[in-house]
Amino acid sequence: MSQHAPQTYEYDLDVAATDIDEMGHVNNAVYLTWVQVAVLRHWNRIAPKEAVAGHLWVALKHEIRYRHPAFLHDHVIVKVVLEKLLGARAFYKTMIRHGDDVLAEVNSCWCCLDAVTRKPVRLARDIVARFLPAEVPTH
Repeated sequence: MSQHAPQTYEYDLDVAATDIDEMGHVNNAVYLTWVQVAVLRHWNRIAPKEAVAGHLWVALKHEIRYRHPAFLHDHVIVKVVLEKLLGARAFYKTMIRHGDDVLAEVNSCWCCLDAVTRKPVRLARDIVARFLPAEVPTH
């Protein structure tokens, strides 16, 4: 991996009966659950333990483009990448796939909160560097 490439996170799952709506495919709201799982797992995997304990994340906005439906027992891949950080806000792109089909593309914005005060907080530069190496200048 390039030194300047952002860190990604990917996980897979099999569509469960509880994911299916009355139309016989995965309910639209389930996609948001998959995005949330990916974003939080990405944070928990890359951030140091003390940063994970000291910060919470809340979703501010999701833009979803649904391309193809998913059905019971489909094997789905959810891949997330942090595209940028602005202040306390993190901008993620999530791709949800089944085989070669892109099921959905999701752009989301999340706010980092201090776990104690519950107020927005910027991440320290060393933490940012773990997620977006190109964002931190090298001297």
